[in-house]
Amino acid sequence: MTFEALAEPLRGELLAHCYRMLGSLHDAEDAVQETFLRGWKAFPDLEDRAGVRPWLFRIATNRCLTALRRRGRRELPTDAGGEPLWLQPWPDALTGITVELAFVAALQHLPPRPRAAILLREVLGFSAAETAGLLGTTVAAVNSAVQRARKALPAAAPTATDPATLRVAGAYRAAWESGDVDAIAGMLARDAKYSMPPLPEVYRGAPAIRAFLLDGPARHRWRFLPTRANGRPAFGTYLLRDRYEAASIDLVTVRGSRVTEVVSFLGPALFPAFGLPESLDPR
Repeated sequence: MTFEALAEPLRGELLAHCYRMLGSLHDAEDAVQETFLRGWKAFPDLEDRAGVRPWLFRIATNRCLTALRRRGRRELPTDAGGEPLWLQPWPDALTGITVELAFVAALQHLPPRPRAAILLREVLGFSAAETAGLLGTTVAAVNSAVQRARKALPAAAPTATDPATLRVAGAYRAAWESGDVDAIAGMLARDAKYSMPPLPEVYRGAPAIRAFLLDGPARHRWRFLPTRANGRPAFGTYLLRDRYEAASIDLVTVRGSRVTEVVSFLGPALFPAFGLPESLDPR
């Protein structure tokens, strides 16, 4: 079989792996592109064509480790100190693979090699021996790294968006589009958080978020288009100027009947990845 026939079905899985490692969809796309280029060049010398999956994941993991040596970790504003690089959201529809944002954020606080070890072992299903081979280390070192990494990661698995969550998200959207700040504030948990990467500010608690909205965003008209990101309801938000122009991808976390966190990823750069237009007709 050709390289393309063997490698292309793995593209989505490789992209999700690189996103988990790097915390950035754009960086992940670059790493996968490099992986395919290196793989294509080396493919004629690959003797075990049945082993193309671990072979490509070894290349991809090494590309990610190299990238991580060159720059700092990515974070959310709620975790940040100094001048960090910001996490980016993951469009659920991109590959059909869901990647929980809290899981990716926690991964960024692990050293790169333990991060790779736990992803290869517990997300991708490689054995300890296979993982050791992919990372060029020992089984004992892999097991030790995975054990340490487990303690730092969220215990809960990603959850699907259920009808109750969708109702809350729909009401949140309607309140924004009608400019009803009191309705928005009424949906917030007492300890809700609101952040806007790449800005460092974090608003904590319903009163602080309400004051921020009244002081700025609520003075304008908005349209929200629903999407999904990192297993959560999300919206492409549009600010009315001459037209409704792309403003942010807002990821909304709902617990029970309350919104507990909003991460508003500012700017139009990610809209194409979500299949969203960059502007809407004001009519």
